[in-house]
Amino acid sequence: MHATVTDHQTDIAVLHLTGELDADTAETLRGALDDLVSRPAPRIVVDLSDLRFCDSMGLSALITAYLVATSSGGWVRLASANTFLRKLVETVGLTRYMALYDDVETALAA
Repeated sequence: MHATVTDHQTDIAVLHLTGELDADTAETLRGALDDLVSRPAPRIVVDLSDLRFCDSMGLSALITAYLVATSSGGWVRLASANTFLRKLVETVGLTRYMALYDDVETALAA
C-alpha cells in the first residue's frame, strides 16, 4: 500500500491510498494519518479509489484517525470506494461515523 497526501483549500488534506491495506501495510497508513491528525482541527478526505483491499488493521487505523480528528474539532471522510470496500465499510458500521462519498470532489464540497 502506498499513501500520498494532497492539501486542498489550505485546511483539508486528501489522503490517496493505493494497493492493498493489510497487517503488513497498516503501519504506513498509521504514519500518514498520525501526521494529518496532528494538525489543528484536522479535516481529512481518504481517497479509496485505488485501494483494492482493506482488512481489520486498516479499518482500525481509520477509526483511530477519526476519533483523534473529531476530538480536535475535525473530521475524516471516505471517498471513491470500490464495491468491495463500500460493502465492508457499511457492514462494519463505519458509515455511522465517517461519511462515505462517491468521489473526492463531493467529499471536499460537503
